Amino acid sequence: MNKPLLAALATLVITGAGMAPAAAATADRATDATATGATTARTSGRTTGAVPALRAVDFAGTVSLSNCSGSVIRFPSSAETDPALVLTNGHCLETGFPAPGEVVVDQSSSRSFGLLNSSGSRVATLRASKVAYSTMTDTDVTIYQLTRTYAQIKSSYGISALTVGDTHPVAGTAIKVVSGYWKRIYNCNIDGFVYRLKEGDWTWKDSVRYTSACNTIGGTSGSPVVDTATGKVVAVNNTGNEDGERCTVNNPCEVDASGNVTVRQGINYAEEIYQIPACFGAGNKLNLNASGCVLPKP
Repeated sequence: MNKPLLAALATLVITGAGMAPAAAATADRATDATATGATTARTSGRTTGAVPALRAVDFAGTVSLSNCSGSVIRFPSSAETDPALVLTNGHCLETGFPAPGEVVVDQSSSRSFGLLNSSGSRVATLRASKVAYSTMTDTDVTIYQLTRTYAQIKSSYGISALTVGDTHPVAGTAIKVVSGYWKRIYNCNIDGFVYRLKEGDWTWKDSVRYTSACNTIGGTSGSPVVDTATGKVVAVNNTGNEDGERCTVNNPCEVDASGNVTVRQGINYAEEIYQIPACFGAGNKLNLNASGCVLPKP
């Protein structure tokens, strides 16, 4: 995993950009990275906030966590008065990696996030009220609910949330992986999709594989993967094969529908999120029983 810094090291002694949160894995890596550059209206009749106009892909709306990267997100149907949400990886959860098959829902949290502006400067500290959803099964996501609404964040800091795309990403799409932790943006394309991506005890479905230019490192875990043409978040960065090992922690392998295994050393991956909007309704409330919601349940 592109690991969370200290959490990953303390629990699994993970190093590198593999499956653990992509936080800075080693002091050398930290120095290296620093040197190279540091939401449809609801049917309820409630008025929804307008989805922000397309903007250049920069750091605005991204966040830095203690060990990972993330972003303030909204869904196509989110309203300005809804509590804002932050997206990062499941393996960035402050209580540790969710076990295979484990799903965390509505767990109290007061975690803080550094909100960045377009140039990457920290302009505010946002705080969670709870973990709305977290898992490392089938996908690798944590979604925090914040104590402030989108409107409050916009009014105070002039920053809008990033919109999550609700359609499957397309191979060949130009993307940017925006790390709030490192204040660094990686540019590449979606190379293709992986039927099953296996790393250690975890397995993810229909993962995004980057072209080689996105050489993400520890600390980039949870970074939004942004379609440069639409400005929408199409995936969340999470792992890469560091050492060429087969299906081990920090060395994910690709498994096709026939069970054939492929190892691509130096290649990095992300998890799709287009399925998530269907699981959140009015007020950004999680409903895992909603029509079209396919996220794993507790």
